[in-house]
Amino acid sequence: MTGPPPLPDPGPPEAWLPGHGPADPGASGPGGPPPVTRALRLSPKVLLTDPIRMLPSLFLPLVGVLFLGGFSPGSFAWAALGVVGSVVYSAVRWATFTYQVVGDRLELTRALVSRSVRTVPLERIRGVDVSHPPLHRLLGIAVLRIDTGAGGDEKQEGELDGVTEAEAERLKAVLLWHARARLARRAGTAPAGAGFPDPAETGPGGAEAGGEALPGFPAADSEASSSLRHEVGETTPERIFLVVPRRWLAYGPLSGAYLLTPFALLAGAVGAAFQWGGELGVDRRVMWSAVEWLWGHRPLLIAAVALLVLLTPVIGVVMYAVFNWDFTLRARDGYLIAERGLLTRRSVSLERRRVRGFELVEGLVERRTGMARAWAIVTGLGDSQTRGQLLPVVPRAVALDVVGEGVGPITTALRAHPPAARRRRLFRAVFPWLVVAACALAAALAWSGPWWGPVAAALTLALLGVPLGLDRYRSLGHAYDGSRLSVRSGSLRRSQAVVERRAVVGWTLSQTWFQRRAGLLTVVAGVGAGSGGYAALDVGEEEGVAFVSEVTPDWLAPFVVSD
Repeated sequence: MTGPPPLPDPGPPEAWLPGHGPADPGASGPGGPPPVTRALRLSPKVLLTDPIRMLPSLFLPLVGVLFLGGFSPGSFAWAALGVVGSVVYSAVRWATFTYQVVGDRLELTRALVSRSVRTVPLERIRGVDVSHPPLHRLLGIAVLRIDTGAGGDEKQEGELDGVTEAEAERLKAVLLWHARARLARRAGTAPAGAGFPDPAETGPGGAEAGGEALPGFPAADSEASSSLRHEVGETTPERIFLVVPRRWLAYGPLSGAYLLTPFALLAGAVGAAFQWGGELGVDRRVMWSAVEWLWGHRPLLIAAVALLVLLTPVIGVVMYAVFNWDFTLRARDGYLIAERGLLTRRSVSLERRRVRGFELVEGLVERRTGMARAWAIVTGLGDSQTRGQLLPVVPRAVALDVVGEGVGPITTALRAHPPAARRRRLFRAVFPWLVVAACALAAALAWSGPWWGPVAAALTLALLGVPLGLDRYRSLGHAYDGSRLSVRSGSLRRSQAVVERRAVVGWTLSQTWFQRRAGLLTVVAGVGAGSGGYAALDVGEEEGVAFVSEVTPDWLAPFVVSD
């Protein structure tokens, strides 16, 4: 079977520029929108992937039917009927789902029972991601997800699960082309190399080879065209910032997310066993008996725990490889593209002109070993924790070089916060545990019982709070180099955000009662990207006001009373 036919050429790209063609917005001539394409369907290969994907949800009902029927021929017949029904349902879904580009929008139509049309305006598309789960890779199909910055899940924003790999790359080029065409319309001149991919030149899949600029626009020599090309990156060749070497897979155990994966899987398996054991015919008393038996054989339990601890670093390496195999960060056609994954290969495109900075994150173990991770701070990005990742666990020096080159560096050192901030960090880390210890001690003196254990535990945690508080203070800092500001905080998870000045949309200066007594305040830079705000904690009052005035001199002037 062949994949869907390519979309017809929408005409010369210069037709999208102002002053060309008829004024009728519905015209399909040279000056109107691209001609309406006929509706296309997903690849028929989804008839294989959909039933397999439904198996986990069908497993328990099918097992229940077999158990209730005593594994009789009739129970097997009902189970087979359920499987056939899922296949028929998948076939009907495939036959009733279509997608097409109509003028300036992408329409996703489903007419299973009632007709439902989801419209995605092309000008709102912020990025297009292509992923290849294991079964999809085997069959040569892909999942194409559209990000419009709406903050919803993939199915709310737009998802095509089951297009051919060639169609995914071609449709990705079509959708991203509209962003460049939109910029060209605003600038009033066409950037060179921003044309629409010609199927005759790019092949049946429409994917351009070697990342070269797409043909179609005439060269422009105006200053506006030059600045536009620089912003969008149309005339710059593909540039690879980093390909994670295979030897860096050993850094996987340094990240808590990968290190704790086996424990999370074990907890999930135990929870599923207790929740669904009855459905599988296993009584809970049997499971409790197994737990009691294991508890009664302590050497076996200790050996199992020791084996799990020894295998934890190995599993961390495996999980790092599964998620970040052959991680590549590159720039092409005005986008930052991150590709990664072993079983599921994923490609995420971030529009560079919407990137406002980056966030460098270091866990406690990562800091001790000089490692870090990086995320992009992007306007209008849904699911930023997943889609915004620029780098997995890599050496910190490499991370700073890569994000400085791909996004923009901070060229000045962080400023330390006043000694009062150190006292406040120590107070917050130690005092709560001293309160717990005092309460437990009072209970131990008033009543009999095992209260001395909590007293010792609380005092131990209070002692550990001293180095924790000092480390939290050393992590505090803020800076401004004239174009970007940076704030840093945290200990167990230290985060440093570097944000462009133009991204700041407001400030929040706040003080608690304790901060007022210490002469400190918290300065939050409101940003229309990322998490929405980045805080400089426990800054001196005068220093905090000066920091805001330095970044945005005119904003604070009406509220400052000079001596």
